[in-house]
Amino acid sequence: MSQLPDFEGLALFAKVAEEGSFAGAARVMNVSVATVSRAIARLEKRLGGRVLNRTSRKIALTAFGHTLAERASRVLAEAEEAESAARELSSRPRGMVRLAAPMSFGLREVAGLMPEFFRLYPEIHVDLHLSDATVDLIGEGYDAALRIADLPDSSLIARRLRPISRFVVASPSYIARYGRPQYPAELNAHHCLGYAYRARTQNWRFRNDAGEEMTITPSGPLNVTNIDALVPTVLSGLGIAELPSFVADDYLADGRLEHLLPDWRLPSGALYFVTPASKVRATKVAALSDFFATHLARS
Repeated sequence: MSQLPDFEGLALFAKVAEEGSFAGAARVMNVSVATVSRAIARLEKRLGGRVLNRTSRKIALTAFGHTLAERASRVLAEAEEAESAARELSSRPRGMVRLAAPMSFGLREVAGLMPEFFRLYPEIHVDLHLSDATVDLIGEGYDAALRIADLPDSSLIARRLRPISRFVVASPSYIARYGRPQYPAELNAHHCLGYAYRARTQNWRFRNDAGEEMTITPSGPLNVTNIDALVPTVLSGLGIAELPSFVADDYLADGRLEHLLPDWRLPSGALYFVTPASKVRATKVAALSDFFATHLARS
């Protein structure tokens, strides 16, 4: 059976290489110089080669030592990070979480959950930023965001919470006045309202079960930066809009709006909890992620 790696020797060697002396490493690691010296000697014996050249005044890395120092530093950093994560996981989540969310979704579904979250986690504070514009999590200093998209950004860690469907809708009065389109291309002759923050493109892309695809560019009297701003104009019978399910469902259920082109589908999206890429996620952020996974997830 092989022996375990000499983690202590590697860690102390990494600090010697970083500090440039046994005394400096001993001070940083809160051990004696003798302990450092013994660890380096043990490591060299184990590895069968010198990692340091020693004189009465200074030490210097050998070529072998230079190669080992980088790897030993990574081992030490990983161990420190693992311990830090374990300590944080063992403590009660606390502190500020800066969270971004789409405005309409945030008002409808996130704001109402906050009282329950604060009852569960009284030591967490949430700075909730509501905007349909996509924020730069890293550049703007956010801890997390709720996003409705297909998330091409590989620099983020994404947790899928639930699918989000989208519907092209109109009011019964609009249909009575202008007719019901039977094919996506017919929408080019209709008053189709626009939403400025659609993911990646302003086009509506349709697909049916036969594999046919059709793309149209909406053109009409209104373009908005918040999806709810489309609703009064659509309800008044003055236009057609593409609405996400969390906005459209109630209006479709009571008949105030009707689903157009039911045989054609728009690309489906999903609700994600996203965070900047990191090896260690703060417990306050993990708590919020788990809470949303429980309360916002739907099949």
